[in-house]
Amino acid sequence: MNVFNVLERIEENGFEAYIVGGYVRDSLLGIESGDIDICTNARVKDIIEIFQDIKVTSNEYGAVKIVTNDSRIDITTYRRDLKYNGDRKKVEIEYVDNLLDDINRRDFTMNTLCMNKDKNIIDVLGGQEDIKKGLIRCVGNIDDRINEDPLRMLRAVRFATVLGFKIENKLYKKLKKNRNLISQLSRERIKDELTKILTNKNALRGLEMLKDLGFLPIIGIDYKKDIVYVSDICGMFSQLDLILDFPFSKEEKENIKIVKNILNYGIIDDKVLFTYGLYNSIVAGSILGVDIEEITKIEKNLVIKSRKDIKVSSDEICDILDIEPGKVISLVYDDLIDLVLSKELKNDNIAIKDYLCSNRKKWLNEGAVI
Repeated sequence: MNVFNVLERIEENGFEAYIVGGYVRDSLLGIESGDIDICTNARVKDIIEIFQDIKVTSNEYGAVKIVTNDSRIDITTYRRDLKYNGDRKKVEIEYVDNLLDDINRRDFTMNTLCMNKDKNIIDVLGGQEDIKKGLIRCVGNIDDRINEDPLRMLRAVRFATVLGFKIENKLYKKLKKNRNLISQLSRERIKDELTKILTNKNALRGLEMLKDLGFLPIIGIDYKKDIVYVSDICGMFSQLDLILDFPFSKEEKENIKIVKNILNYGIIDDKVLFTYGLYNSIVAGSILGVDIEEITKIEKNLVIKSRKDIKVSSDEICDILDIEPGKVISLVYDDLIDLVLSKELKNDNIAIKDYLCSNRKKWLNEGAVI
């Protein structure tokens, strides 16, 4: 079932239904989209009954979701927003029967376009003309739209970045004037929008726009001019000065830390690949201007790829150094890894034992053995 089949079925049951927003905008721009929004005068219970033969889900905001092989379709009843909570998420809405009321609650004219089952576009606010001009223009009163949900301020920058559009001058001035409203947003919502800006090829333009608008200190980031665009989000965040905390996952935090370490080291060599792995080395290498093929070649030719590849056991180390198991073992292995990677020591059991015997005093002098 495709989206036009969904529209037809809703209409066959006596209701109106239109594709609205991003899908219509992107279709005019020649951009493929798998996320589709439908608005209708049917209520949630009506929609669920209409599609009782297929799996649908509904949420607390009165949206019904249909997932197909090609797309994800969200169906919502025409509505008017009445009240927002402290984080400006919608908490009170009023269902309406008029398409125009639903359109007038939206953020930018380019997102108000509707498409019917025959692929005809309904445009009541000049959205098509704004798309042709590459212009982001607010629906209705700018102050009202911004105060309803300050996330629209970041969305304006995101759309300008991703689509290469210009923000209308009146809207741009209002964004700059009301920049402090961004502090009312949760860190999760800020991170989501910033991520969409940073993962786009026009990310540097987006960052410059955020800087000019005075958003950076409120968002909690800063950056230097020599930032290099890479498609990996951790690679982008690793180049920023993170002034405020972001709700990164444990994996994201680790990857950002690793890439920062490699960038501070400044080169991609055997030690980096052994210590941090291929993935983060490629991300950092992209920023440093190192060819991916060169990095994969280094990784392929590594003498060892983990500590367990060192041809000596911890028991053998203890016997040779006449010590009990403890932290010194890790220090010895770190030394051996450096020597083997640099090819100063052959990764051979006899060669390593000879080295340990000849350098036993080294560990005593370092205070590793008591």
